[in-house]
Amino acid sequence: MRQIPDDVAAGTVDDFMYKEGVKDILEKLDYDLIGLKPVKQRVREIASLLVVDKMRLKLGLETSVPSLHMGFTGAPGTGKTTVALRMGQILQRMGYCRTGHVVVATRDDLVGQYVGHTAPKTKEMVKKAMGGILLVDEAYYLYNAANDRDYGQESVEILLNVMENNKEDIIVVLAGYKDKMDAFYGFIPGMASRIGNHIEFPDYEDEELVEIGKVLRRELEYKLGPGAEPALKDYLSKRKRMPFFANARTVRNAIDLARMGSAIRVFEEKMSPSSNGMVSEDELMTIMPDDFPAPEDGLTGIES
Repeated sequence: MRQIPDDVAAGTVDDFMYKEGVKDILEKLDYDLIGLKPVKQRVREIASLLVVDKMRLKLGLETSVPSLHMGFTGAPGTGKTTVALRMGQILQRMGYCRTGHVVVATRDDLVGQYVGHTAPKTKEMVKKAMGGILLVDEAYYLYNAANDRDYGQESVEILLNVMENNKEDIIVVLAGYKDKMDAFYGFIPGMASRIGNHIEFPDYEDEELVEIGKVLRRELEYKLGPGAEPALKDYLSKRKRMPFFANARTVRNAIDLARMGSAIRVFEEKMSPSSNGMVSEDELMTIMPDDFPAPEDGLTGIES
């Protein structure tokens, strides 16, 4: 290792993060996602590691960044894709990947339905993700422990090879429910050893779900009328204990259902014989408590 004069400084971490645009991306992550403090903290820690590594490189010191492949665990709708997008931007700014784009894939995108079909499908998705991130959602569906002739095994082997031999060109993120991901890693220990960073995404608290709902209705230019915010919280609290709950996706679905309820309410009111039919801007923008459906009526497959 070469000697570095004592008066040579790499600069401050803060300055380096600012110049490389990392601080800006972390601020966008804060803006994009309500809550999820442990997730944001883990992303900051990874960013800090990359920044310090670059500062060491600037001074000619040895650098050895651990594997940048990641494991995201948590339920649907907890921000995994958003975090992957921001991580891609950070990695691109820091020079760890060329483009930082994110390609999302599921078993259907990677695994074929007959002999000789899987390898081309998996390689095509890998090719699309080169220079950025391949996010494999519900990765455990690639491996079927009950069927050793399942075509998913071939896809797993290709991904293992790519993660080991192309780590300068692509970052693989495996995502899904924690218990199922733990079992998946147990079946394929070579996969677990290639994952350098694990980030756990908790479910949102009731108050955070309401905040997400308020952001969504604001973006859609709606406002919550008297009693509508408690009605939203009550709806989400009950839905949380029912099947197919999907965090932010369920909130978006709730707001969409309430918008539909509001439209039907306004239409019926203005079509009644006692109405003059005139609709004000305020009426077109307001969601009322009764516009939210019963929680069981909000169960739809689109959230899962």
